Amino acid sequence: MVRDSVVRIGLVLPDVLGTYGDSGNATVLRKRLEWRGYRAEVVDLAVGEPVPSSLDFYLLGGGEDRAQTLAVSHLTANPGMQAAAGRGAVVLAICAGLQILGHDFTGTDGVTYSGLGLLDVRTTPGTGARAVGELLTTPDPALLATSMTGFENHQGHTQLGPNARPLSKVVYGTGNGDGADGAYAGHVVGTYMHGPVLARNPEFADLLLGWAIGAPLAPLEIPVIEQLREERRRAVQAMANRRKRLLKF
Repeated sequence: MVRDSVVRIGLVLPDVLGTYGDSGNATVLRKRLEWRGYRAEVVDLAVGEPVPSSLDFYLLGGGEDRAQTLAVSHLTANPGMQAAAGRGAVVLAICAGLQILGHDFTGTDGVTYSGLGLLDVRTTPGTGARAVGELLTTPDPALLATSMTGFENHQGHTQLGPNARPLSKVVYGTGNGDGADGAYAGHVVGTYMHGPVLARNPEFADLLLGWAIGAPLAPLEIPVIEQLREERRRAVQAMANRRKRLLKF
């Protein structure tokens, strides 16, 4: 993609899947492109509006059970995102967004609902306490070499099938409930990390932007962003270390 082209970022159903501030991921992507001299446009795709298949990037955020079923219904009737994913467009889904990208998900009402089938995952309610708090992970080394942090708030446990890989290994927190967080296949990625996740993890943002543009991006030297990322990483790592010490007693 040449710099004169406009990178179009679709914010999918922010009026439904926008409970936890995940819409901020769109701002992060747009600014990191503009700082490099690329033109970028964020396109809000609200309920009742068509979903074009021509965008470069699609973002889905978090929401409650009712929001998930409404989102699946709308996106099934307006399958532009699914068509775009089929040609290699980037899709990033957070929490509830991750769950609806799977084959199915079971709500707190015990009913299992069909998902969009973009990821080989299934989600069921966890049997323990709700996962609420900081999440620290080590990403798949095929993707990133730096740790990731986020904030999780969910009840679901997500199981991966053979056609999806875990995004990262959990160091502290719950994630999928099996020692991993998230899933990915091709350019479709899901995680339980709020934060927004791309603000907390700029290297992750740049990885996904490189996929959308078609070439890796050179690092940005913005000290305040790196300082904030490192402060958060150290804080969560300290939580993990304290838990390890307590478990020894």
